[in-house]
Amino acid sequence: MRPTNLTAPAAAITLLLGLAACTGSGGTATDAGGGATAAGGEGVTIRYLIEQLEDAEALALLETRLGEFEAANPGITVEVESLQLDSMRTVLQTQLRSGDGPDVFNWGSGPSNAGALAEAGLLYDLTEAYEEYGWEVYDFAKERVTFDGTVYGVPGEMETIGIFYNKDLFAELGIEEPTDLAGLEAAAQAVQEAGLIPLAVSDQEGWQGGHLLSMALSSRIGSDGMNALLDGTTPWTSPEVVETLQLWADYNEAGYLTPSPTSVSYDSAGALFYSGEAAMIPNGSWFVDSIETNTDFEAGYLPFPSEDGAGVFTGGLGSGPFVSAQTAHPEESLALLDFLASPEHGRWMVDNLDVIPPFPVDTEGLEATPLFEQVLADTEQLASGSGDFGQNIDVLTTDEFNEALWDGMQAILTGQSTPEQVAESLQAAASAE
Repeated sequence: MRPTNLTAPAAAITLLLGLAACTGSGGTATDAGGGATAAGGEGVTIRYLIEQLEDAEALALLETRLGEFEAANPGITVEVESLQLDSMRTVLQTQLRSGDGPDVFNWGSGPSNAGALAEAGLLYDLTEAYEEYGWEVYDFAKERVTFDGTVYGVPGEMETIGIFYNKDLFAELGIEEPTDLAGLEAAAQAVQEAGLIPLAVSDQEGWQGGHLLSMALSSRIGSDGMNALLDGTTPWTSPEVVETLQLWADYNEAGYLTPSPTSVSYDSAGALFYSGEAAMIPNGSWFVDSIETNTDFEAGYLPFPSEDGAGVFTGGLGSGPFVSAQTAHPEESLALLDFLASPEHGRWMVDNLDVIPPFPVDTEGLEATPLFEQVLADTEQLASGSGDFGQNIDVLTTDEFNEALWDGMQAILTGQSTPEQVAESLQAAASAE
């Protein structure tokens, strides 16, 4: 998942509309024609806060889509506002507490994101809305926006995290797709000998380090092992955690990663992969659209390998919409959520954004590239519970733990801390929860 449940600024467009759920016919704000009318017949403006978009094309897509909502709901206007993600972290809770916040906003699920806002009483209770509108989100996804038995949001798109690789370059260099950790290291050595970057790793923003640990640790200990760490059964000082931290220190020392990864931005790492200067890039399924837009080679996607096998993908959810507890327009805000959570919009997401809502989507007749077809198949297993998936750590832990995680991984990549020291800091943060 992207930073705190978003995992990548470059995928900002999925933030706008990365939500999810089947819906039945509308609720109290919905008229017989399937749209909603403003309370009292007067015009109402809904403020909708999203992470800042990256380009005019993304904004145009959003405006066009919301124009369809406005056409179906006379009297309701949606005013889109945007902030940089770091700014949203800083000001969103302050705005919501002051009563000057947005009516609807996109935010991450999990304890450190939506959970913190719910605990502060800043989120609108959507428990009855789920029943009224008929939203049917997969159980595992709904749990991520449920706190103390109350449902507060519509979760975002389903995501996996793994490694993308340049199939054409692999073929040119005679490299086989890695099926275990030894294969990954052999591929990295072959790429390095060819004068290219094996893994385009960025960690300038900090949150990427959480993904690096999540994917490698998930493959090392599996979903059961990850759950044991997250519920406190296993300490973060366990040998498996230390060994995984050491792996990234070793890969950095061996030159398998981008030089000085803590000075490399997310976008810069993507550019290295697009250009063919880097053969592989750790990233999430949201990255598929960017690959297909920016490259002319065939890309593959695999989980981070384990020592004795192919490993498992890390699974998670993207950012989705929540309603402010202080909104003066609850019915109109719920009408917007109902639109964003409709099966028609879910199909639109798959067709236009290459992202997958956490509910069954009718994809019949839609064209998909082989890469996106693979992502669809993987996320179907995530939804059905038929496959083994690891956990994206930072969406399931507290802000204090995440700071220790992100700072610790940067310290590993700069040689400022040992794996043992970072593991101790993670355990201390976990014990303080």
